[in-house]
Amino acid sequence: MMRCLLLGHDHRFTAEGETMRWHCARGCGTGGEKVYPTASDARRYARAFDRKDTEDAGKRAPLIGLFPLRLLRAMRGRRDA
Repeated sequence: MMRCLLLGHDHRFTAEGETMRWHCARGCGTGGEKVYPTASDARRYARAFDRKDTEDAGKRAPLIGLFPLRLLRAMRGRRDA
């Protein structure tokens, strides 16, 4: 899916017993599962990973915003070599 290629996956995490499962909310089909020793561990990790970082959204630069910096660093690296 093009959105996942450009923006990355939007994984959602759930816990069922000792198993934590995840899938991409954008519907691209990626996902997986991991089994933990206890159900409380699976719930704890699912809750931690499923958190959205909306508090610091203004502090993170978007992908396109970082592109000029990446180009500058790449050009500096070639000049030094």
